[in-house]
Amino acid sequence: MYINRLNDRMKEQYGCKVYKLALSSGCSCPNRDGTLGSGGCIFCDGAGAFAESGDISLQLERAKARVSAKLKKPAKYISYFQSFTNTYGPVEQLERLYRAAMEPDDVVALSIATRPDCLGDEVLELLERCAQVKPVWVELGLQTIHPDTARYIRRGYDLPVYDQAVKALKARGITVVVHQILGLPGETPDMMAQTSQYIGASGADGIKLHLLHILRGTELARQWEAGQIHTMELEEYVAALEGCITHLPRALVLHRLTGDGAKRDLLAPLWSGDKKRVLNAINQALIRDDVEQGSAL
Repeated sequence: MYINRLNDRMKEQYGCKVYKLALSSGCSCPNRDGTLGSGGCIFCDGAGAFAESGDISLQLERAKARVSAKLKKPAKYISYFQSFTNTYGPVEQLERLYRAAMEPDDVVALSIATRPDCLGDEVLELLERCAQVKPVWVELGLQTIHPDTARYIRRGYDLPVYDQAVKALKARGITVVVHQILGLPGETPDMMAQTSQYIGASGADGIKLHLLHILRGTELARQWEAGQIHTMELEEYVAALEGCITHLPRALVLHRLTGDGAKRDLLAPLWSGDKKRVLNAINQALIRDDVEQGSAL
């Protein structure tokens, strides 16, 4: 079995556990503020609007305190602007936020979640400047390469926009991590594997594979409650995940093998709320099936 996991790469590079510290930039999203739409993607619950905001040093301090109970020895950190579109704002403001987030000595990298259509020239230049200080990762929410699904989830941009964003980021020395959702309505395991293979061939450095889950208050929740869609069973998800992994180049780093929403808002699938069980099931299946990353390429 061979899986190129982020945790292994981080331990090799830094000699210790590396934790992500979730930060809020206060940015909105063009798919929520009326520029492209007002409801966001159909799976978005708007929880980012309630994320802690304000002084970055204070956010870092509080985020470190939340993981301190897990620490048995000193660790390193990645400052992670997670919710909404964290390049969607005035460049001067973004630069202050990014530099403050990178400043602590125990922060080894800056990770910024955003959309491929929110990477103008000034933002790209800013990211390049930051990458001269510490490694910068940009996380792009692609989710799928299939046009019908992209329209259905209200993604708001076409695939060539993603391709251009990856090219522009890589030209500036930025690490690119791409999000993919498994179990989107209408998609077969083969279609999911096609998205993974495309991401691997696009020049991306890493991938986050997520399970589609239904959160209270979303458009997806309304469709699920009306019986219009269903979610995957654990066994289905694991099988689809294995198919995706075999279609990823061996050099691509797997940052995540599943995803879960806040338990208080999770409607389905309820099994995803037991993260330990899910990860154990995934790891056992990968070993049992002797899954080799890239073996289907």
